[in-house]
Amino acid sequence: MSSENEQSAEPGAGPPEQLALIRETVRQAKVPRAKPRTWRGAALAEELPVARVLVNKGVLHLDQFFDYAVPLELDADAQPGVRVRVRFGAGGRNVQGGRREGGGLIDGFIVERRADSDYQGALAALASVVSPEPVLGPELLALCRAVADRYAGSLADVLQLAVPPRNGRAEAKPSPDPLPPPPPPDPGTWERYAQGPAFLRALAEGGAPRAVWTALPGPHWPAEIAGAVAATLSAGRGALVVVPDGRSAARVDAALTEALGAGRHALLTAESGPEKRYRQWLAVRRGSVRAVVGTRAAMFAPVRDLGLVVVWDDGDSSHSDDNAPFPHVREVLELRAAQGRCGFLLGGTSCTVEAAQLVESGWALPLLADRERLRRAAPLVRTVGDGELARDGAARSARLPSLAWGAVRDGLRTGPVLIQVPRRGYAPRLACERCRTPARCRHCAGPLEAPDQQDLNCAWCGQAERAWSCAACGSTRLRARIVGARRTAEELGRAFPAVPVRTSGRDHILDAVPDAPALVVSTPGAEPVADGGYAAALLLDGWAMLGRPDLRAGEEALRRWLAASALVRGQEEGGTVVVVAEPTERAVQALVRWDPAGFARRELAERAELGFPPVSRMASVTGPPEALAAFLQNAGLPPEAEILGPVPAPSAAPGRARRPGDAPPGETWERALIRVVPGRGAALARALKTALAARTAKGASEPIRIRVDPPDIG
Repeated sequence: MSSENEQSAEPGAGPPEQLALIRETVRQAKVPRAKPRTWRGAALAEELPVARVLVNKGVLHLDQFFDYAVPLELDADAQPGVRVRVRFGAGGRNVQGGRREGGGLIDGFIVERRADSDYQGALAALASVVSPEPVLGPELLALCRAVADRYAGSLADVLQLAVPPRNGRAEAKPSPDPLPPPPPPDPGTWERYAQGPAFLRALAEGGAPRAVWTALPGPHWPAEIAGAVAATLSAGRGALVVVPDGRSAARVDAALTEALGAGRHALLTAESGPEKRYRQWLAVRRGSVRAVVGTRAAMFAPVRDLGLVVVWDDGDSSHSDDNAPFPHVREVLELRAAQGRCGFLLGGTSCTVEAAQLVESGWALPLLADRERLRRAAPLVRTVGDGELARDGAARSARLPSLAWGAVRDGLRTGPVLIQVPRRGYAPRLACERCRTPARCRHCAGPLEAPDQQDLNCAWCGQAERAWSCAACGSTRLRARIVGARRTAEELGRAFPAVPVRTSGRDHILDAVPDAPALVVSTPGAEPVADGGYAAALLLDGWAMLGRPDLRAGEEALRRWLAASALVRGQEEGGTVVVVAEPTERAVQALVRWDPAGFARRELAERAELGFPPVSRMASVTGPPEALAAFLQNAGLPPEAEILGPVPAPSAAPGRARRPGDAPPGETWERALIRVVPGRGAALARALKTALAARTAKGASEPIRIRVDPPDIG
């Protein structure tokens, strides 16, 4: 201590500098406020002292709003739409000074500020305001409520899908000022469709046209979506585009940037990362950006003055959410179009049965090209039956008949050739070469596979099989029932040794390939885009997709084939597609004629005759047998409800991921399908939700899983 400090510490001397600072701070301090844990004794807001809160509890019997008192110090920030923290679960006994206390902290959203409460007891106080940023507006809340009611789910579960997690750094950054509306676009390639220019004019004039668009094959669909978005923005309204995957989103993103310039749209995909995605989402919520393109979660994007919603390729399974209550993008965007009175565009190179129903009912109009334009844009499609494949000697070298062999050889002279294989890997499933009886394990009857090129193993129990013989004919020779992409690439590489072979599948997906001779072997949905289009394409093992035990097998096979064939050059440029499947199959004939809308209309007519979705509304209920039987007995279903089943529910194979609705490993579950006539879907969802909420409130231990409009019903 210096002599100066010693002198200042003597009696009568001035206080040290630090002590003086402390005394000044104490004199300026306010009266200590109540602890945020309870806000005991704290004054409430003078106006609207009650906040109605949606707590983040997904259980159905708590699917309601709860009232909380608003402390005066939180009055300014506790506005409708903000995130808050509240105490929940204390019960009505722990009341101190007229204020309920206790309970665990839980997240929530303020949906309303009120002058009084319907609840007559003591209210707990808001614990804190997480952020003053309003993220839940009235339109988004109404949409989430409608989705929850349609799918027999809770509002909290839907909000988990609709509102992204908070990121403080993203919230701290201001969003840019909105740009003025762009001028109306030229029709461009929309002129290829009879009603295309009229559709754009209606959007540019602020109208709300609804259309089911069967897009022509080729690379123009992203630019055509961008044109529809530009027409909507020119009227001062917003637009939302939802595509099935990040690759499609990137193509539409590039088309929007080219058509509108930078800064007019936001890209919402999982690949963006949490901070960037939330920053983009906030820009949309704040009105800085009026157009959005993204994947499934973007269906809830809070676009201001929404004038158009677009869903591309609605038959893709990625559009159906895997989290409760399992909403589908198409249905959510239909709700948004109806509630917001905005335009609706459902597009794709194929046409789903649900899209055909929208046209059949008059809710939407078809947007098609004439047959002459279609013939010029589509490649030539030729078929090879499985019988011809078995008799053709050329098929022995690379599993290709002479027709396909010639198409590959001719295509490689001018560009890349696409080969679509239903499975990835080497040879996932094997069968007898003579009689085609599936090869089974002698220990557990599981399917045999060849993960490498030599050893046989069981896919269920893992036992090695060294002396297999067919139980039906005694043959000891095997053939691949569905040859995987890796083995196909290996065989083609031997057949065309001077040509590079590329593979695209789940483990490694290619986005694009150059316009140079190459063999591109891909699984369905992973086909890369070729610069200038593919010269030819082979669609192998068509029976594998057509033979699936599923109501949508034909529809899904046609959708996969059309998606791959649309990447091939048009017939005028020499583009050829060879499909190895039975030529008499309805889906194969639809591919040859390139008539997905006609195929969908015929499927719709047959389902209407049989009472299958989408003509009827259906829900699947899955659970342990005794619990399922008790639930169905007490569910209070509509009088016209028809129960199909129950039947054993599928279970996840060893080592495979468990899908929603599958039985847990080692457990036996059953599934029942409940069907009602059109117009009674809301009553069915309401009955199922009420029954499940009552069961949950009683603390039932055995789970019951409900899925309205299940995508797979067998």
